Amino acid sequence: MSWGAIGARTTESQVHRELASGLSMPVGFKNGTDGGVQIAIDAVRSSAHPHSFLGVTEQGLGAIVATRGNPDCHVILRGGAERPQPRRGERRPQWPTALRAAGLPPRLMIDASHGNSGKDYRRQPVVAQDIAEQVGAEIGASSA
Repeated sequence: MSWGAIGARTTESQVHRELASGLSMPVGFKNGTDGGVQIAIDAVRSSAHPHSFLGVTEQGLGAIVATRGNPDCHVILRGGAERPQPRRGERRPQWPTALRAAGLPPRLMIDASHGNSGKDYRRQPVVAQDIAEQVGAEIGASSA
């Protein structure tokens, strides 16, 4: 199985979005370093569509590369400089609404490191437990 991730500082790169649109594997786009998810949502939407761009063939020749779009891209919540994601105590996390509004399925990955743990690896189990509790509460709320 293969999977790729595009970092927070590269998620805005149109080149990376175009390349992801030609891959036959899931690719995650991390939210911005400020914690905002819109750039990652835009990247997922862009990567789902076909693109044409200048590239290089296996023989080293310049060519126009045409992609079909990658329907398997998703958002990765890495937290932000001053805020973890999803935030404890939020009645309803913001990301499902934002993904649905963009016409995307509400699927994502949550990175227990980076901003979500304050870059302290010892906090990752606490973050994972917190995420599990929030997901459980969300499932309970949606089935009620």
